[in-house]
Amino acid sequence: MNAEKDFAPLTPNIVRALNDKLYEKRKVAALEIEKLVREFVAQNNSNQIRHVIQILASEFALSQHPHSRKGGLIGLAACSIALGKDSGLYLKELIDPVLACFNDSDSRLRYYACEALYNIVKVARGAVLPHFNVLFDGLSKLAADPDPNVKSGSELLDRLLKDIVTESNKFDLVAFVPLLRERIYSNNQYARQFIISWILVLESVPDINLLDYLPEILDGLFQILGDSSKEIRKTCEVVLGEFLKEIKKAPSNVKFAEMANILVIHSNDLIQHTAMTWMREFIQLAGRVVLPYSSGILTAVLPCLSYDDRKKSTKEAASACNHSLMKLVTPEDDEDDEESQGFPPMHKAIGWSGVFLVLFHIPSLCVSASHSSDRAQVILDLDGIVQVLGRHLNDSSTGMMTRIAVLKWLYHLYIKTPRKMFRHTDSLFPTLLKTLSDESDEVILKDLEVLAEIASSPAGQSDTTGSCDNTSCRLELPVSASTKAGQPCVCESSPLMNSYFHKFMINLLRRFSLERKLLDMRGAFIIRQLCLLLHAENIFHSMAEILLKEEDLKFASTMVQTLNTILLTSAELFQLRNQLKDLRTQESCDLFCCLYRSWCHNPVATVSLCFLTQNYHHAYDLIQKFGDLEVTVDFLIEVDKLVQLIESPIFTYLRLQLLDVENNPYLIKALYGLLMLLPQSQAFTLLSHRLRCVPNPELMRTVPDLKASPSSRCPASSNVDYGELLQHFDRVQRKHLEVRHQRASRLPAERLTFIKY
Repeated sequence: MNAEKDFAPLTPNIVRALNDKLYEKRKVAALEIEKLVREFVAQNNSNQIRHVIQILASEFALSQHPHSRKGGLIGLAACSIALGKDSGLYLKELIDPVLACFNDSDSRLRYYACEALYNIVKVARGAVLPHFNVLFDGLSKLAADPDPNVKSGSELLDRLLKDIVTESNKFDLVAFVPLLRERIYSNNQYARQFIISWILVLESVPDINLLDYLPEILDGLFQILGDSSKEIRKTCEVVLGEFLKEIKKAPSNVKFAEMANILVIHSNDLIQHTAMTWMREFIQLAGRVVLPYSSGILTAVLPCLSYDDRKKSTKEAASACNHSLMKLVTPEDDEDDEESQGFPPMHKAIGWSGVFLVLFHIPSLCVSASHSSDRAQVILDLDGIVQVLGRHLNDSSTGMMTRIAVLKWLYHLYIKTPRKMFRHTDSLFPTLLKTLSDESDEVILKDLEVLAEIASSPAGQSDTTGSCDNTSCRLELPVSASTKAGQPCVCESSPLMNSYFHKFMINLLRRFSLERKLLDMRGAFIIRQLCLLLHAENIFHSMAEILLKEEDLKFASTMVQTLNTILLTSAELFQLRNQLKDLRTQESCDLFCCLYRSWCHNPVATVSLCFLTQNYHHAYDLIQKFGDLEVTVDFLIEVDKLVQLIESPIFTYLRLQLLDVENNPYLIKALYGLLMLLPQSQAFTLLSHRLRCVPNPELMRTVPDLKASPSSRCPASSNVDYGELLQHFDRVQRKHLEVRHQRASRLPAERLTFIKY
């Protein structure tokens, strides 16, 4: 430093001591400066005071010489002490050079800077608040200082500043929030600890309403929540908990809709659990305000529903969130939207991968009584929701509980907003059909509920993409099967289905055809459940119509066998069996004819249908034709199963009719026909024993056809053209024989086997 330079009013002795390397000499100089400044204060000589501060700042604190900088720092602190309550008039001049030393490479000098600033702040107290941002900025840097002494000094200054803020009512929160928002994204643990401690302090001050600015810092808080330090995570959890308490106490002051697009990164358990908890509370408190952002919320919630017990709390919070959100969707959401009121779907603004979306970011919307009139203006982001649901359902990695939740959502949307949902049905339909191959029975059940709702909803009747009028939606046979030749077989007793019902039946049978494992393992289960969810008569009527046109005869035979087994054995089809049992109405006769024509793909199933409908004469005629058929092992197995069925409770009435030999001779002859078809086996023995129980063999002689005619039992059935049905049976079986022979001719000779009976 230039010794000849004029530093007045500082004396040469003061200047020399300030530049000394010994702390004690610098301290003596500081005391002299304090005495000098006090004199200027007494004289009210502000010019000299500023001149002294300016010399200490520019010539010492900002000097290139380290000892001079140390002298300048202690001198500035002495000035502040001398100024006392008047130091507030000179704070900028006092603080700026000290803060500049916070960036010094010398740790000792940084420590002295902390010490000097501590003394300045201690004297000024509340007067430093207008300079809070620069003080906070400097402290946030020292919080991460590698030197423990510097860190200790900064902590003392930090506590002092917190005390001042706590006891003051002049803190400028508006000016501070931008700096807080910037600093909150620091990755340094000490800086994070510093930030979170300040948020906790500000949150505890009654006169400071930090909740208004929560959208500004919520994202950063959730990032801090994922810190590796347990202490930092705990403090952050406390801060978020305090905010949530405030939100619950005064929801009318909360800008729910501004807290959007806050994303929770990575798979940290605590982050997800806290995020789900906040989401749940927001949905419950904000209500329908969150509906436009449902797609983003579901993106975060749905994966959590498949968590195991290790993340039980997160799963439970997500489940509650999902349930609450679903309840917000009501029939009013099926009304037409004004395009101008549309909101951008959340998922379009944010990437999907690696994030969980929590809550919302849109223009200020608070939930209060004054906004209740806006309820109807809230627009459900149905397109976004369907896209999210479809994506999860298509993803093979999606967990079972998530798939179930997705299907529950789809069902709920079809119930509450059917008209809008049918706009998405064409895109959803293939995925829903594919889901029938799911490994979980519960998933399949929910899937069937959705498909059944689609197939039966009145909204599907007016759907522009697949509409049909009342006539075209009826299930008709292409070939005559009723009382008059050429008249279509229409089942008038069934309720009309929409266009998707027949489409569903076609695609379901196609899926069974392509996935034989699905038919073998789940076919009966799926059809039985559909019979519960829809009208069983419609199911069988439609499938019979479709199978009548099936070109794959082997599949048609297998499918008829499956349907026949379900018809004869399932408790769900009790009413349908009763309807067919007596053929008392023209509708039941039409249904019988409809089924019969497709059942002809499987001779044994056709006979069992005749047994069910008590058409014993026709059953006997059919069995007589079995001699012309190719009798295979599979054929004999089916006859064996029919014998077992005759002994089941389903055919109790048939066995009792064996007592009335005089009026049921063709029943007995049909059963004897089955007996003659069977080789010596357990089924042969079973049926033989049953026939030996017939009361009087003498009564088995053939009686006039009039007595045995079905018309004596049911006037409606007398109009059925059984001769035409028998001819149809012959035609179908000839086709089957041709196909089998063609298939056999294509097999290599060495693969042909001969079966001995």
